[in-house]
Amino acid sequence: MATPPRQRSGGGRTTSLGGDTSESDKFESTASWDALEWTKIEVPSQFPSNSRPDSRYVSHVQFDFLLEAEQVIVEGYGVVLVNTDEAGTLIVTNFRLIFLSEGTRNIIALGTIPLTTIEKFSKMVIKAQSVPRQSDKTPSRRLLQVIGKDMRIIVFGFRPRTKQRRAVFDALLRCSKPASLWDLYAFTSGPSKFKNSNPKMRLLNEYFRLLGKGSFRPSMSMIENDSFTFSNDLWRISSVNSNYAMCQSYPFALIVPKGISDEEVLQASTFRARGRLPVVSWCHPGSGAVLARSSQPLVGLMMNMRSNTDEKLVAALCTQPASVRGARRKLYIADARPRKNALANGAMGGGSESSSNYFQSEIVFFGIDNIHAMRDSLARLRDYLDTYGATSSDGMSSFLRHGGWTWGGGNLSSMSASVSTLGDSGWLIHVQNVLAGSAWIAARVALESASVLVHCSDGWDRTTQLVSLASLLLDPYYRTFAGFQALVEKDWLGFGHPFSDRTGMPTVSGSGNVPYELSRQTSTGSFSTSPMRQPSGSFTSQGPSSTHAQTSNNYSPIFMQWIDCVSQLLRMYPPAFEFSMVFLVDFLDCLLSCRFGNFFCNSEKERQQCGISEDCGCLWAYLADLRASEGSCHVHYNFFYDPVKHADALLPPAAALAPTLWPQFHLRWACPSEAQAGELEAQFRKMAVKFSGLQKAKEAAERKAKEITTAMESLSAELRNEKQLSSWAMIQAKRASKENVAIKRAVQSLGCNVHFSTTADCTVGIESNPTEIPQNFINSSSKRDGTVQNDEKSDLSVSITVMADNVIPQNPIDRVCETLCPLRTRDGVCRWPDAGCAQLSSQFVGLKANFDAFDQLSIYDSYFQSEE
Repeated sequence: MATPPRQRSGGGRTTSLGGDTSESDKFESTASWDALEWTKIEVPSQFPSNSRPDSRYVSHVQFDFLLEAEQVIVEGYGVVLVNTDEAGTLIVTNFRLIFLSEGTRNIIALGTIPLTTIEKFSKMVIKAQSVPRQSDKTPSRRLLQVIGKDMRIIVFGFRPRTKQRRAVFDALLRCSKPASLWDLYAFTSGPSKFKNSNPKMRLLNEYFRLLGKGSFRPSMSMIENDSFTFSNDLWRISSVNSNYAMCQSYPFALIVPKGISDEEVLQASTFRARGRLPVVSWCHPGSGAVLARSSQPLVGLMMNMRSNTDEKLVAALCTQPASVRGARRKLYIADARPRKNALANGAMGGGSESSSNYFQSEIVFFGIDNIHAMRDSLARLRDYLDTYGATSSDGMSSFLRHGGWTWGGGNLSSMSASVSTLGDSGWLIHVQNVLAGSAWIAARVALESASVLVHCSDGWDRTTQLVSLASLLLDPYYRTFAGFQALVEKDWLGFGHPFSDRTGMPTVSGSGNVPYELSRQTSTGSFSTSPMRQPSGSFTSQGPSSTHAQTSNNYSPIFMQWIDCVSQLLRMYPPAFEFSMVFLVDFLDCLLSCRFGNFFCNSEKERQQCGISEDCGCLWAYLADLRASEGSCHVHYNFFYDPVKHADALLPPAAALAPTLWPQFHLRWACPSEAQAGELEAQFRKMAVKFSGLQKAKEAAERKAKEITTAMESLSAELRNEKQLSSWAMIQAKRASKENVAIKRAVQSLGCNVHFSTTADCTVGIESNPTEIPQNFINSSSKRDGTVQNDEKSDLSVSITVMADNVIPQNPIDRVCETLCPLRTRDGVCRWPDAGCAQLSSQFVGLKANFDAFDQLSIYDSYFQSEE
């Protein structure tokens, strides 16, 4: 394996701090250098002594900001972050490089970077300007420069003769470039709570949606038995690549024309580079037009090789629905490469199609440069921003460091309206080419109902950019959270974009402990002379001030460039996207950090055989959990989103395709104030958060008002019931009063005095001659007690008190009736409820008095006086 050459960061910025003695004056003026209290480096004891810079120092500090399974490897105290002239503690863990502020102990974002996000790092020495006769005593500045894949260049300063820089440098060598894929932090931490579902089922879900079979749900048994081969009138899902024998970089399931058999699919794959034959990526639900993708055809050096099966397969992409009659659908073959590059590939067996061999077709070249041009362009842009940004890595040369003026005159739109303002980086030109090509493809499908076949050389870089971006323009579903995930997993992960190679992660083929067939080889029928992908290279040591690159010659920011294109569309059509710019930034950061395993390896086959979905956490689950924590107010949501306004395809005019810098990503490190200043979305978000708080307060007040209303209704109902009871009681009282008057009159007519007390007791006084009633009478029963009082000195006076043992009558009338009336039954029911007791009172009283008097007679009593 060849060692990759040392990569320059463009314009000599990587070594700009090496021997320029004029820079020493700038660092000498920094007061924080001599004011710091430098200490020894501390290394955890779990590392073997032969691998630790100094085994005498062991860290006992516990940090609460560490992630699950994150372990501290090296700590360096009193380190200076040159970009901001801030002193603090530099910590190397098995996941990231962390810089803590010395004063607040807070994490400084600029100095904190995941290890896999580091593109390269190097040691540098700056000699301070010597004072006459003291040249030997002048210390030099020990610097460590770290260049990130996320547009940052940071420099850390170390005090001489402390060995701290060597310890940090050696720790970065061990941890930032692990020898095996399984040494990455994602395998150490495991899936945790962000478990990953089977990606094959998610791919089938998207295929079912494209074919109009959204009501079907895939299952593992369906995948194991290859029973997922559904179809509609035009297209079908084929399982011909279920074991990846036909094409190792294609997914297990493919959408092909319904009229093409699996045997013809296998035969057609031999005419395309790496077996990547033309397959359907997206189909229009109305017209039936499709976006198809493939690699270049193997037409040979003379450009005269043909394949009848390949021509038949490409012609089937133009199939019209049975209900449509008329002219044949037109086919466009979009070659993403410049024409000269396509012709040059003919020398290696590749090339491009001839329109004469493909009926009613038109060949179009988009002129998009290769991966190497994109890598160099981004490096130049990064250096340009670092040079003129507010946090320049040299500490002093920035025009913005001490104020005076702002980037682009303080106007973000003018900041990069002209490509010339970015020097010779060329990044925005490349972005514009990708945008223009995607917009052209979407317009052909939407306006002409034509089918478009897109390819480049291998069909996994520029082809994926164009097809996925055109799908984003055509299908509003892909502009939602769920749709964006489905699009990335289908066109980028499923169709084999080599993420390990392009992002500089360890490759499966370079790990040495996986089956040999996992290495990316040329498929059957591919030209043998085509350049092969190389696994990521190892570091290159170049003496004391060595530069170690994380990436190989295959590294290129292809996916980052595509996300940049998405951000340009989001800037042009804010209501069309459910997600925000912040979501895109966080998404890229998660991908580059390798904290989750979704984007490991170079193909679906490699991820399946490595067990990525079982052993690593899921990036999509993590982002969904972040959104769920705050609901619709989370920063990932686009507050301008209006699905009704852009329910159809987005077809931007050519004049609108003038890309600008992406402030939230390009400027967040070099010029953080400009990345946020004037951002309408941020201002709207603050207002939305405030509105949300007011809305919650309103809802709480409404709930309380509803509770009060319910309580008032309940009290009103109880009050009505009380009024009804009171009214009934008044009626009963009036009725009882009338009955009292009537009974009183009846009793008084018998010569008795009647008094009703408030305790419902009744006292009856009976006046009569003593000779008529000789003694008192007592009326008692098991439930009533009667008491009689006799005054010999006056007329007979009877006091009757009626008391119930266990039942209290409802009114005094009932008590009188129970005491005096002999016509009541034992259970207290009146036999004559309608009888006029007042009419019989005199007869009853007389009979009662006679009966009582007779009952008191004795046989010894004489009724007549004895005759003397």
